[in-house]
Amino acid sequence: MLVAPDTSPRNTGIPQEDDSWDLGSGAGFYVDAIVEPWQKNYQMYTYVSQELPVLIAKNLPIKTDRQSIFGHSMGGHGALICALKNPQQYLSVSAFAPIAAPMNCPWGDKLFTAYLGQDKSKWAEYDASKLIEKIQLDSTILIDQGTEDSFYQQKQLLPEIFQTAAEKVKQKLNLRWQIGYDHSYFMVSTFIKDHMDHHAAYLNK
Repeated sequence: MLVAPDTSPRNTGIPQEDDSWDLGSGAGFYVDAIVEPWQKNYQMYTYVSQELPVLIAKNLPIKTDRQSIFGHSMGGHGALICALKNPQQYLSVSAFAPIAAPMNCPWGDKLFTAYLGQDKSKWAEYDASKLIEKIQLDSTILIDQGTEDSFYQQKQLLPEIFQTAAEKVKQKLNLRWQIGYDHSYFMVSTFIKDHMDHHAAYLNK
């Protein structure tokens, strides 16, 4: 079963919710916001990691001890932090072009400031490159990154920082550089079977 949650809450009535493609309804960033006006509704980390699994279990015949998580771009960031913050919940994790070190990039600065405020210790709770220093996974993390990805070239994704942090703590990581691929869904559709096989290997154990 493949479940695809949304990126953000919808129709909350927050005046500036729809003003930017990379904030608000365009990008919940999979954190639990603590700053107004986002605090009440923008609890996307809790939604994905806690509320949604309970909702699925109540309505569908699933095995609750068989969960994996993956995502693309901001969703890749969300998948990594959910897996690292809940190592007993997810059997495996993978990501396409994730925002892998958000405390070091313009996107992270914008979104963390908006949702979490100025205290960077709060930011570190949602940065995969920081979390990996404290929490390691038994499974191998799979990441695909396109070499022609404009966001990678703009230093928004920073997979090398995550790779360095993973190597430091001996976390198993398969970071694959896909030559000529950009940030688009064509890259995702090209390599999605590899990610399904990656998760199936752990889910079927």
